[in-house]
Amino acid sequence: MTSPVLVFDLDGTLVETMGDLTASLNFALQGAGYNAIDPERVRTMVGHGARSLLQRGLAANGVEADAELIEPLYERLVEYYAANIAVQSHAFPGVIAALERFRDTGWKTAICTNKIEGLARPLIETLGMSHLFDAIVGGDTFEKPKPDAMPVLGAIEQAGGTAAGSVMVGDSQTDIDAARAAGIPVVAVTFGYTPVPVSELSPDRIISHFDDLWPAVESLRAAVAS
Repeated sequence: MTSPVLVFDLDGTLVETMGDLTASLNFALQGAGYNAIDPERVRTMVGHGARSLLQRGLAANGVEADAELIEPLYERLVEYYAANIAVQSHAFPGVIAALERFRDTGWKTAICTNKIEGLARPLIETLGMSHLFDAIVGGDTFEKPKPDAMPVLGAIEQAGGTAAGSVMVGDSQTDIDAARAAGIPVVAVTFGYTPVPVSELSPDRIISHFDDLWPAVESLRAAVAS
């Protein structure tokens, strides 16, 4: 019997990465003579990959960036981030226990992030969480990143599961749109990185702590069964 899959966003959902993301962005910006961005402002900029983050960081400096400007900054950001992958980053409270509970009851688990796979994997490895996931999909794993359905469905397939009964867990419009495109329900966390409160984005369920994920998913399954 093929299992359903819990598909998780990474930054702002599973792992608090804001400190390291901000440090990496500001390393790239300040090295090129631009102003640093405050972490609370960076929280509203992430979710579409490092190039988008740089574009928004430059916009905050009053600069309309093109690829020629962004690429060297991108290389600088990625190099710094790879060397400092988890200096401040850590799993959100309740994440490990929640993952273990779902896996112990037959669920598959996967990560679907717009962070490139070559950074997502070492982050999870450094945090000692690799054994908790059946698949890790990055923004460059497939032809299209979120909010397209392709990486979500690809993560489910790589995890050895089926889309039927699967659930997305994320923190932003990007995750909600990706889940909708993939035809699966979505649980949104309130503590992630988004310019708009998730309560305004109409996810199927909202949680404020990972202790609440089990009942949220169970209520979704009950709603489908009824």
